[in-house]
Amino acid sequence: MDSTMTMPALYIGHGAPPLLDDPVWAGELASWARDLPRPKAILIVSAHWESAPVSLSASNVPLVYDFGGFAPKYYQMTYATPDASALAKRVAAMMPQGEPVHQHRSRGLDHGAWVPLKIMYPDADIPVLQMSLPTEDPYKLLKLGERLRPLRDEGVLIIGSGFLTHGLPFLKDWSIEAAAPGWSKDFDLWAAEALSRGDIDELAAYKTKAPGMPYAHPTVEHYIPLFISLGASRNADDPRDKRIDGYWMGLSKRSFQMA
Repeated sequence: MDSTMTMPALYIGHGAPPLLDDPVWAGELASWARDLPRPKAILIVSAHWESAPVSLSASNVPLVYDFGGFAPKYYQMTYATPDASALAKRVAAMMPQGEPVHQHRSRGLDHGAWVPLKIMYPDADIPVLQMSLPTEDPYKLLKLGERLRPLRDEGVLIIGSGFLTHGLPFLKDWSIEAAAPGWSKDFDLWAAEALSRGDIDELAAYKTKAPGMPYAHPTVEHYIPLFISLGASRNADDPRDKRIDGYWMGLSKRSFQMA
């Protein structure tokens, strides 16, 4: 896995399968990927796989179609990437003694991984490994991201994939162009401001500090991949480089790149 190329760490919104047909957001993701150095491999942590201990996806297995109510074509899509077992062994070796890693034999990429990557790297010619979210504790996720940080110097792109606001039960307009509810705007702007200051403690205290809670995140799995990416950054306290902002179905698609 050695390489002299240093990759950034990203936090991205992944939307839902119809993101694949949205020329605006898909265009933003594709343009972002073109601006990056080409990764040797990708390690992605999706909101849609919460499992402890740390668990790793298998290679050469079917995708996970973990969604419902969408057009049949999305359930027929594929994203067959090269074998990522070398990266899986590397990640497992980076975990401390006493913290086991579970290697799945049949678990493929879920839509929080394959939907954005199908846009960013449509040729599917880069090995992709998905890692589970083993905890909801921001500081433990920061530590996990720190352990993974050396991978960036080996050409591995580390991605936390979620949605900066995700209050699905409180949406009233499900159109892509829907106006953002107040709770979505308030949380989005709060997070953007805290990220611009590199205020990790503020971001970690979102349950009590963030406006728009708990509507913005009635469950937290779409927010907390951010802390993996922050931990993997060179300095978690540095301001973030915003690459995408705006709203999709009223939810914040704000996404960041971290040096």
